Amino acid sequence: MSAAAGRRRTRQVFCGDVAIGGSAPVSIQSMCTCPASRTEDALGEIEALAGAGCQIVRVAIRDEGDLESLPEILEKSSIPVVADIHFRHILAVGAARAGAAGLRINPGNIGSEDRVREVIEAAGDAGIPVRVGVNGGSLEKRLKKLAASEPARAMSESAAGYMEMIEGWGFTDMIFSLKSSDPAVTVEANALFAGSGDYPIHAGVTEAGPPLSGAARSVVALTKLLSMGIGDTIRISLSGDPVNEVIVAAALLSSLGLRDDFPRIISCPTCGRCHLDVNGIAGRLERELSGCGAGISVAVMGCEVNGPGEAREADIGIAGSKKGAVLFRKGEIVRTIDGDPLETLLEEARRLLGGT
Repeated sequence: MSAAAGRRRTRQVFCGDVAIGGSAPVSIQSMCTCPASRTEDALGEIEALAGAGCQIVRVAIRDEGDLESLPEILEKSSIPVVADIHFRHILAVGAARAGAAGLRINPGNIGSEDRVREVIEAAGDAGIPVRVGVNGGSLEKRLKKLAASEPARAMSESAAGYMEMIEGWGFTDMIFSLKSSDPAVTVEANALFAGSGDYPIHAGVTEAGPPLSGAARSVVALTKLLSMGIGDTIRISLSGDPVNEVIVAAALLSSLGLRDDFPRIISCPTCGRCHLDVNGIAGRLERELSGCGAGISVAVMGCEVNGPGEAREADIGIAGSKKGAVLFRKGEIVRTIDGDPLETLLEEARRLLGGT
């Protein structure tokens, strides 16, 4: 059974035009690495993320300068923008009034209950959802003792407490996230909380690390959660270029059968027989095609051994040989390539996608 067959039933909320929960596909999120006040940089990152297949993006709103820049970002962004606020509740209120597609808050650092309620009321007036974030490192003081012995249970109880409080104010457009830097704690906390209600869950491992080890830690946790049917929108949190987060997330969802609209790049690990720059070509392909919206498979194979025969299921591909790279479709050699094999393969991919 694929992960898609056992999805947890949740209510549905909308972040802009992106549905989260219900029968909607698991969506991919990421976050700008620069603050909103660097407007052009933020917009550049957002478009790069959208081009890679990101569907929702967060921007940090740290102060009034960021808040002043938010309307322009909201106007020009091609995907819904969520305002990420910590500590200063008035910035969250301002972001809701400015037209943000959603808010992300951690009630534990927003301050008093009255301040949290003011944020929730602003979101209600704006008709936008609030992602209630619970992080293992910023739990309420009342849960510190429990967190020392049972961190996952402490996180679940924190989220359940916020859920009950906010529901009491008549607001139900919520998404919950329970994140730890420990994959096992993240899985346990989300599994515990999932039985508390039917709110959508944003799944991820916080502070996962640099690209390779961070991706491994994230995938360990998210594979378990998604296979349990838990997770309606995800972020792979990695240090560095956020486009990498989207590529890893897309590969994960595709591999679990939860999305069929992301390309699959098949490439060999390379060895002494390799005749191509497999890593360079495959990496460029991944970035060029990641947001194409189709589940095509493209292979880059370094030699005759790991050539068309090993990648027979690929829609198209190239394989290195002593005479040059060869182009193949469904394992059948079409021709030897004259010129740049990468450009030829990109042209074939665009043709397959109906772009030419």
